[in-house]
Amino acid sequence: MTRRFLFVLGSARQDGNTELLARRAAEQLPADVEQRWIDLAGHPLPDFEDLRHDSDHTRPTEGNLALLLDATLAATDLVIASPLYWYAVSAHTKRYLDHWSGWLRTPGLDFKATLAGRTLWGVTALAHEEGEVADPLVGTLSNSAAYMGMRFGGVLLGNGSKPGDVLNDAEALARAKTFFAQEPPLARFPYEAE
Repeated sequence: MTRRFLFVLGSARQDGNTELLARRAAEQLPADVEQRWIDLAGHPLPDFEDLRHDSDHTRPTEGNLALLLDATLAATDLVIASPLYWYAVSAHTKRYLDHWSGWLRTPGLDFKATLAGRTLWGVTALAHEEGEVADPLVGTLSNSAAYMGMRFGGVLLGNGSKPGDVLNDAEALARAKTFFAQEPPLARFPYEAE
C-alpha cells in the first residue's frame, strides 16, 4: 500500500512552532509519499454530541466533518500536530479526536477496523525545558492508538514559545530528520507493557 500521510494541525496559531517542526520532519519523507495537511483552525469542527445511547450516527457527507473523516480513512499514517496546551492536546485536536467516538458508531463505516494496523504519530512544541510535562499529550495519543489497534510512532517534541523558536532547537531538528524513518510498534496500553 502506498503511504499517505495526513497531517492534522491543531494549533490556534498559523505557522506555529508545532507546524514548523512537523514540516521539517515531513521534508524527510520520500517524494512518492503523499502528504495532506489540514489545519483544524481553518476547518473548524462542531462540538461533539454523544449520541451513543440515543440514536445511530450518520456518515457526514459535506463540510469539515466529512473532509476530516474521509482524509482520516484514506491515510496510512496519521500525524497529530498539536502544541502542548495546558499539558494536553489543543481544544481543536481534542474535538477532532472526540468525533472518532461518533465515527466508531457510524453504521457501515468500520472506522476502527479501517484504522487498525495504520500508524499514529505526534508532533508537539512546548514552552518547557523538560519533555516529561508532555506525558499527558503523549498518553492521549498512545492510548488512542492502542484502543484503535494502530501502530504508534511516538511524539516528536520541540521547544518553543514565540513563533519560530523551535527552529533554534537543534536537538528537535535533528530528531525530525529521522522521525518518520522508524518502524513503529503496535501500540499498547500501559498495563499491557511487558
